[in-house]
Amino acid sequence: MAAENYEAAISLIDEAHSQDPNIAIVDGKDVPYELHYAQKMTHYLSLRSPDASPILKVAIRAQHFRRWEIPRDSYPMTKAGYLNWRTFLKKRQADLASAICVGCNFTAEEAEKVAKLIRKEDLKKNEETQILEDVACLVFLDDQFEAFEKEHDEKKIIDILRKTWGKMSERGHELALAIPMSDTSKELIGKALAG
Repeated sequence: MAAENYEAAISLIDEAHSQDPNIAIVDGKDVPYELHYAQKMTHYLSLRSPDASPILKVAIRAQHFRRWEIPRDSYPMTKAGYLNWRTFLKKRQADLASAICVGCNFTAEEAEKVAKLIRKEDLKKNEETQILEDVACLVFLDDQFEAFEKEHDEKKIIDILRKTWGKMSERGHELALAIPMSDTSKELIGKALAG
């Protein structure tokens, strides 16, 4: 793949992320949340797989593509509603990212590879899908876990931590244990791993 095609796709993806009305405060500055999330994903990809392919780099950057347009509460606030929301988002995000790739002169095969990664197909067989899963889990632990921790009881948190840990590779585990966290978060992770 030509470098300019990859760079053009990343640029268009980030342009869309910049439209997210939700804001994160990063180093004292307001940043559209999905742009912040995508940058975190790229950061953890560089740690997890420094020699990642351009296909994987694009999929990582587009993993939450335009997610804010379909809020969680647009589906029933039940477990089934959550799973349906996630399934719909994966397909939608994959389709939108694939269209950007085609528009940036990726081959149809390359664009479909990006889409398959975003849909997390062949998780246990495809190393790149496992890397994407590791990176998404690392961003959750680094960027979202402490807020999540405040909203849920200990039993649910420990259950989610165990599920998160189960999705990750050994290398993902090593990186997760190196994330700076509060003592409370470390204690919860310790309880989850002990059980």
